[in-house]
Amino acid sequence: MQRVFLCLDATFSNFVLMALERKKKYDLGIALGGGGARGFAHLGVLQALYEKGIFPDVISGVSAGAIAGVFIAAGHSPEDAFHIIKKYKFSAISELNIPKTGLLSSSKMKSSLLKKIQVERLEDLDTPMIVCVSNMLDGKAEYLSEGPIADIVQASASIPILFSPVKMNGKLYSDGGIFDNVPIKPLKKYCRKVIGVSISPIQKIEKLKNLVEVSTRMFQLVVNTRDRRKKCDLYIEPKELSNYEIMDTKHAQEIYDIGYKHVRDLVIDLN
Repeated sequence: MQRVFLCLDATFSNFVLMALERKKKYDLGIALGGGGARGFAHLGVLQALYEKGIFPDVISGVSAGAIAGVFIAAGHSPEDAFHIIKKYKFSAISELNIPKTGLLSSSKMKSSLLKKIQVERLEDLDTPMIVCVSNMLDGKAEYLSEGPIADIVQASASIPILFSPVKMNGKLYSDGGIFDNVPIKPLKKYCRKVIGVSISPIQKIEKLKNLVEVSTRMFQLVVNTRDRRKKCDLYIEPKELSNYEIMDTKHAQEIYDIGYKHVRDLVIDLN
C-alpha cells in the first residue's frame, strides 16, 4: 500500500510541476554571457537560432552579452547588430582615466555605441531585457529590467580595475560577470525553457604583456560558468572562442562565424 501512495505522490508532484511550467510568463528565455570581444559570437548564435525558428521571448545579458542583447531587444536583427557594433574598436568606446577607480573610462560607450539604441529605458525595449550588474558597495549581483539603458549596460560591461565603476542611485556598479557570468537565474522563474550562451572557455596563453592583459586575464579566470550548464535546457559554448583574446576586436567576423556555425550544426529540440 505504501508503494501505491508513493507512486500517486510522484504522479501528483509531476502534474503540479507541469501545471506550473505552463503558467510561466514566457516560453523561452536566452541568457547571454560575458566575454569581451567574444560577444560577437552571441550575434552569430542568435542568427543561427533565428534561422531555426527559435526566438527569445525575454533576454538576459551581462557585459558583452548585455551589449549584444540590448540591440536585439531594441528590434535589430543579429546581422544588423553585428554590423553596427563591429564598427566600434576598443579605442572607440574607452579612454585613459586617472587611475583612481579604474585604468580606463567606458563613458564613450554610452555616448557613442549605445546611442544607436532608439529608446532610453530598458522597460521600453521591444523585447523584455534583464541586465546583470555588480553592486560593488553592497557586494551582490542585481538583475535590472528597468532604468536607463546607457548607464546600466555601461556598468554591466565595466570590468573591475580595467574600467571605472558606474555610479547609479548613489551606488557604484561594475561588470555583472563578477557574480553571474551567464545570467540564467533571473530567467528560470519566468521561462518554460532557458538557453544559456557562454563565450568564456578558458584558453592557455604564453605571456602577459601589460596591466590591461593582466586585468582581463584575472577577470576571465575568476568568473566561473561551469555549474550553470545543468540549469539550462540548452547550453551553448563554442570551444573555438578560446583562441581569441577577450579585448581583441580585430577578428569580429571570425568570432561571429564561430557562433553561427556552432549553432547551425546543432540539432535542437526544445519541446
